[in-house]
Amino acid sequence: MRADAVRNLDAVLRTGARLLADDPSTSIATIAAEAGVDRRTVYRRFPTKEALLAAIFQVKLDSAERVLDTARLVEAQVAVALHRYVEDIIPVSREWPVDVRRMMRADPAASARREEQSTRLDRFVQRAADEGLLRADVPADWARAMLDHLVDTAAHRFPLLDPPQAADLIVDTLLNGVGRR
Repeated sequence: MRADAVRNLDAVLRTGARLLADDPSTSIATIAAEAGVDRRTVYRRFPTKEALLAAIFQVKLDSAERVLDTARLVEAQVAVALHRYVEDIIPVSREWPVDVRRMMRADPAASARREEQSTRLDRFVQRAADEGLLRADVPADWARAMLDHLVDTAAHRFPLLDPPQAADLIVDTLLNGVGRR
């Protein structure tokens, strides 16, 4: 693709992700206008809003896959891998704020990819529990749900919190809690 076509595609995908996260009924014409391209440009690449959404989900999944790979969830010390994962996944969540549950209902292949990524995180949290970094009386799936919620909260409710600070706070909260001891 030409450089301008790559820029246009990127603008459409990012704008589409942002607008569709806010309002799933947003039209292609609105996305095109906000992205600074003609709606025909969008329709040539994505004949339907569902096709655009599928492309957005693929980019989000690709980004999440890179984060999981670079976090070294199996090889690195748990706290280091957790911090790296959180620090890198927050920008992905902010850049691609679309709800993955919608994707999972609409696209079986994307759903399978997301499930594989989720399984990797489940195994990582179980590893943290097995190594004694999580309380023995807390189920690993509870800790995993808390990790997801903390990441989502930091990414979307605290947009001014930079990723390294958010990672510090999330890792501390997950591993140490918020109550007095």
